[in-house]
Amino acid sequence: MNRINIANNNGIRNIGIIAHVDAGKTTLSERILFYTGESHRMGEVHNGAAHMDFDPEERRRGITINSAATTVHWRGAQVNLIDTPGHIDFNIEVGRALRVLDGAVVVLDGVAGVEPQTETNWRLADRHEVPRIVFVNKLDRTGADFERVLASMRERLGVQAIPVHLPIGPEAEFRGVVDLVRMRALLWERDDASQPAQETAIPADLFAHAEAARARLLEAVVEHDDAALEAWLRGEEPSVELLQRAIRAGVLKRAFVPVLAGSAFRNRGVEPLLDAVVDWLPAPGEREGATTDLASAPLAALAFKVVADEHGSMVFVRLYAGRLRRGDSVLNTSTGHMERAARLYEVHADKRVERDELVAGEIAAVVGFKDTLTGQTLSDPKHPVQLESIAVPEPVIHMALEPRTKADQQGLSKALQSMLREDPSLRVRQDEESGQTILSGMGELQLEVAVHKLQERYGVGVVVGRPQVAYRETISTAAELVHVHKKQTGGPGQFAQLTLRVEPLERGAGVQFESRIVGGAIPREFIPAVEAGVRRAAEAGPASGYPAVDFRAVLLDGAFHERDSSAMVFELAASHALRDAFAKARPQLLEPVMAVEVITPTDYLGDVIGDLHRRRGHVRAHDVRGTATVVDALVPLKEMFGYISTLRALSSGRAQYTMQFDGYQAAPRAVAELAAA
Repeated sequence: MNRINIANNNGIRNIGIIAHVDAGKTTLSERILFYTGESHRMGEVHNGAAHMDFDPEERRRGITINSAATTVHWRGAQVNLIDTPGHIDFNIEVGRALRVLDGAVVVLDGVAGVEPQTETNWRLADRHEVPRIVFVNKLDRTGADFERVLASMRERLGVQAIPVHLPIGPEAEFRGVVDLVRMRALLWERDDASQPAQETAIPADLFAHAEAARARLLEAVVEHDDAALEAWLRGEEPSVELLQRAIRAGVLKRAFVPVLAGSAFRNRGVEPLLDAVVDWLPAPGEREGATTDLASAPLAALAFKVVADEHGSMVFVRLYAGRLRRGDSVLNTSTGHMERAARLYEVHADKRVERDELVAGEIAAVVGFKDTLTGQTLSDPKHPVQLESIAVPEPVIHMALEPRTKADQQGLSKALQSMLREDPSLRVRQDEESGQTILSGMGELQLEVAVHKLQERYGVGVVVGRPQVAYRETISTAAELVHVHKKQTGGPGQFAQLTLRVEPLERGAGVQFESRIVGGAIPREFIPAVEAGVRRAAEAGPASGYPAVDFRAVLLDGAFHERDSSAMVFELAASHALRDAFAKARPQLLEPVMAVEVITPTDYLGDVIGDLHRRRGHVRAHDVRGTATVVDALVPLKEMFGYISTLRALSSGRAQYTMQFDGYQAAPRAVAELAAA
């Protein structure tokens, strides 16, 4: 695809707000809507009135489940904003948002600092090379410590965290920030959002600290702008304009991360954050250093989210090049099918504004795309392109669903297909033995929300089985065997002989296949069939019925018959050979293990750690964070079902926890025997 000119798109910012659950990003989004004039009433998460959490399930639970898009305007710039969930079960929403965004605001809790989901989201943003700025929120809370948050960023994220603000006033006395770029103080004496910040001189007791912090800021950023560096080397103070330009250049290179301070709930620090978004985060195409006109190039767009409602499907797209007009027919290059854009919408949370045309750099929604799914590319039929798709994580937990009535049977199938279009991290399959429908996902909460949606949105009655762990199996040693498949019937027979070796690989390596056939022992056209047979047997679980992973199958030798051999026969032989080889290679069961972080008052620390040990947990560390203790542990997923009830009972309701998938580990014999039963 041609390189892109950003000249016509300097006024657009495509950004996401990402954070750990409860860091306050939805509250921040509500303030952004208010300060930019897009709403005249600030919705609050705690009373179920947030504009961005408009789904009934979100309001009932008080958390963000679906990423919500809106468009606001600030200082002449159009800011397309996506508010993402913070809970690990809905991490697919963060991943697909970061795939199409140009920049991100990472929100950190001023007390907790960098939390587990922050680390996960940060790695996702690294993968997509998304420039970031950080907003340290909740600095008015007891235990808030701006310097400790900076230290946790450097330690846990491995980044150069450069403060551009210093907070004025500790904890409940937090009333403003020192702007280190302009060396002025911004004070909010009241929580009233209609009152702008008062700009004053820096308080005398903070001036020395501010001068030292500004010196570190200059040292870090001036090298990214020649004029600013020349001024600094001459011993002069770079102008505010030069400093802003240098910060922007460094952010685009991801050389450092500017850190701002505030309290969204108390309406402090929101306007400076909006200024930072416009001043420092990139416009469309700017990260790529593009040079040709973006809008006049052939259409190239990526579908990154599908939403289904009573009116049909709405597909969210990011336009990377070209224009999309209402009524246009475009090519889905991922499927080869043509699609028609019946209607175009600018989306404001749960409200829509119809558009006649979308231009490169914009994020919007399209109605009329019948078969387009998440991660697929849409392009000009005369100039087809293929954009990088969106990675979908493998599920680690599943539950059985059975319709209550015959009428529910048809409704269940239709509803599940609609839900899978919306959320590709959900998977559905039919259990061959029981005939049950198996729904798989990333965690208990995601499956619980999915079942509630089936019942409330789609009116489908289901009987739900207890969540089950998604085990895997692998081998612990190498094994080699010769397998002969020979069958004689009245007509042509079946013959295939192969020598197969299986070898264990490191965790996360998946399934690998290698052929070392020489001299035509097996015709080349049969070798893909051997690989297909190996992979088919691996999916079915050669030893205990669970998918096999982390091994290499090597085809060493074989023999064939001119008349009785075929691709189908070799595929069947490879499938049986893999099962036999697994039996010789000391198969073992793998279970998913979760990284668990428990935040508890110190009084309950012993009970919490004792309970984690009873759950076969391994406590890696525990540290003091403010007035609480944070326990970091690895615990098998099987042992975490229903943990929240136990934790509340142990701590009188005062402790909380989060967990995310860490990896697969070998399960103890007792667990393996129970899983195989």
